[in-house]
Amino acid sequence: MSEQNGGGGTTGPGGAVVSVYEDGPLIVRGDFVIADQDGQPIPAGRRTVALCRCGRSAIKPFCDGSHSRTGFRAPGGAQGRRATAPDPAEEPPAAS
Repeated sequence: MSEQNGGGGTTGPGGAVVSVYEDGPLIVRGDFVIADQDGQPIPAGRRTVALCRCGRSAIKPFCDGSHSRTGFRAPGGAQGRRATAPDPAEEPPAAS
């Protein structure tokens, strides 16, 4: 069963949605884990967080509003289509 979330997207139970805000952060809502490059969890402390896109935040990976002070500009959606590769999890098993 899916449900509407506050960011206008749809997620299943226990899922998360990432919303891209024009000239601002990525907003993550739902059940999620943020991890560093070694896989160690970074405590989010809440079910909705803003992640920095401008690179100027003093509390990375979280947003501190620096994008507003620095004039960061970015669209609120995709800039183009991304090439997709087949998902190995969706491929049928090889015939024996």
